[in-house]
Amino acid sequence: MLSELAEKKILSLLGFAQKAKKITSGDANVRALLKKKQVKLLVIADDLSEEAKNRWYRKAESFDVPCFSFSNKSAIGLAMGQSPRAIVALLDESFADAILKCRMESMEK
Repeated sequence: MLSELAEKKILSLLGFAQKAKKITSGDANVRALLKKKQVKLLVIADDLSEEAKNRWYRKAESFDVPCFSFSNKSAIGLAMGQSPRAIVALLDESFADAILKCRMESMEK
């Protein structure tokens, strides 16, 4: 479970990635970019159905892309300045690394 501070940091990084145009969301967009091997990290909303989460985890694994779930659709969408988002793909290695580092640091505590 992520700390509240870590969740805020990750949501903030998602917002910065959106402003930098280094993120995409939506089923079709994410699938297309996975196939093009442009996705560095998948983030799944916790309130997505278990079946859908498992489907995305399998897809991420098949493309060797790190993937985790956290927060909720509304918070993720709000952080990105968008409507609720269930799945987002980071397209930049630096943003992906920063998010993964924040997540790992929070889980170690």
